[in-house]
Amino acid sequence: MVPEVVLKLVEELKEKLPISQICQCLGIPRSTYYRWQKNEQGEETKRKKWIERKVGEQCRKHKFRYGYRKITALLNQTMHINHKVVQRIMQKYGWQCRVKRKKRKQTGQPYQVAENVLNRNFRAERPLQKLVTDITYLPFGPKQLYLSSIQDLFNGEIIAYSVSDCQNVEFVLDTLSQLPPLPEGCTLHSDQGSVYTSYAYQRKVKERGIIMSMSRKGTPADNASIESFHSSLKSETFYLDELTCTTTAIVEQTVESYITYYNHIRIQTKLNNQSPVQYRQLAV
Repeated sequence: MVPEVVLKLVEELKEKLPISQICQCLGIPRSTYYRWQKNEQGEETKRKKWIERKVGEQCRKHKFRYGYRKITALLNQTMHINHKVVQRIMQKYGWQCRVKRKKRKQTGQPYQVAENVLNRNFRAERPLQKLVTDITYLPFGPKQLYLSSIQDLFNGEIIAYSVSDCQNVEFVLDTLSQLPPLPEGCTLHSDQGSVYTSYAYQRKVKERGIIMSMSRKGTPADNASIESFHSSLKSETFYLDELTCTTTAIVEQTVESYITYYNHIRIQTKLNNQSPVQYRQLAV
């Protein structure tokens, strides 16, 4: 008889009949049953260890940036596993997400403010339809650096960015100049920072045929998507790896590497557990 069938029958009947009697009825020695049972337990142990190893590989690969739901989504691309199993394994070995969100204060003084065209409608139907931009501090090197980013709301992809030690109009104009050709009706949303309300910046935006949009004063939630990206960048690199006092070159390399990772590898639940670039490529 097939070992799996015997083991299942004995498991079902052993509460009512002695194992020796069940084996006799099935026509197999009791020693054979115990040998098969031992082998099955060994195989089950091996499978559990294999699953734990796969979970650990994904946690380490992504530097413990993901919780159990995203780790489950990654594993389910090549196997079938329940999220509760992944959660138990991550709790057992202390592999939970180690990222702590950091908030920043809004900066900049308004000079000439545009209407809030975006109005927290962060959903875009096609690439380059709605863009958002912001500046964040990078206080991790010997001098203060700044990151200016532009994000496509269609898939969350960072399509332009600049790092500088000077937060001026030329800084954001450099980021703006990196944009590809844009479709008619493209909207670019920012906060009311002085660089965005400046004449030079607004003139360049209008020359590109872009519709300008600005958050209401003191409401960072109006630009939540890019705020979230900057928070993730810091939390999943500098704070996670404790790079809070390093060199300017490492700060710049860390930002560049993370943006590449964010665009091409880091999956997002709202993108059906795909990276921004994968989502855009499939949509096109």
